[in-house]
Amino acid sequence: MARDLPPLIAMRAFEAAARQGSFTKAATELNITPAAVSQQVRHLEQQLGVTLFLRQARGITLTPAGKDYTQALGPALDQIAEATRQARGADRSGRLTVATTPSFAAKWLVQRLARFQAEQPDLDVRLSTSNALTSFSEDDIDVAVRFGTGQWPGAVARLLMTTELFPVCSPGLLRGPRPLRRPEDLQHHTMLRLMFPDWTKWLEAAGLQNLAQRRGPQFSDAGLMMQAAIDGQGVALGQRVLVADDLAAGRLVEPFDLRVPSEVSYFLVTPQAALVRPKVEAFCDWLEEEARAAQSPSR
Repeated sequence: MARDLPPLIAMRAFEAAARQGSFTKAATELNITPAAVSQQVRHLEQQLGVTLFLRQARGITLTPAGKDYTQALGPALDQIAEATRQARGADRSGRLTVATTPSFAAKWLVQRLARFQAEQPDLDVRLSTSNALTSFSEDDIDVAVRFGTGQWPGAVARLLMTTELFPVCSPGLLRGPRPLRRPEDLQHHTMLRLMFPDWTKWLEAAGLQNLAQRRGPQFSDAGLMMQAAIDGQGVALGQRVLVADDLAAGRLVEPFDLRVPSEVSYFLVTPQAALVRPKVEAFCDWLEEEARAAQSPSR
């Protein structure tokens, strides 16, 4: 029996507009005009016999039918994109592209990759780093390590590691004119920060909410902030996964005995269709074993 399917371009236009929440943004993504996106969506609505968007002066809003359709269509288009990539020979190339944040790559993953390469000498591992969310279909990414809550529509997320937050600093700050012995001593030191309220939860646990509004250098990347702490520029809120190796090597120290659990964790994230690919499965299995070893009490 022949499949009753709308034109692919109409489905792509609708899915992009639904995901972006805008005909204009969808047009930029698809490299066509907003009018073409609107025309394709109307054509799709006519074929389906339902209204997918409410068009208002302030923008577009999905109807209940539109929400149901996009939830089914997004994963289906991901599977088509994955099948297309496989047909083009991506799996036969012997290349594995891994995406993650610059801080996780520099502080945890890079020093371990040699072990995976030794186990899989026929694979050419490429590491792509960015703080932006990964687009598997557009960026040719096989697997990503993301830091978040585990909710990424259209992708499969497997918990890799939880983590904790606590202050860290250079050993030299412990021996300086204002030694760090108690959390209250933070008021005499520069507090290094990320570009969001990263200290809030720990300061609340320490009873030092009054320090939450203190000014200090801000960094877009945790790896850069950790390097500033190693250089003695101030006290950073360390994340256990990222600072474990620096603590073990003595480049950083933990001045206080107070840790708070992070509300977000590290996840292995892949498109649904990628899980059946041997090279992706091999990398995920290896990385999970490395994560278990890194978090074991003996380590």
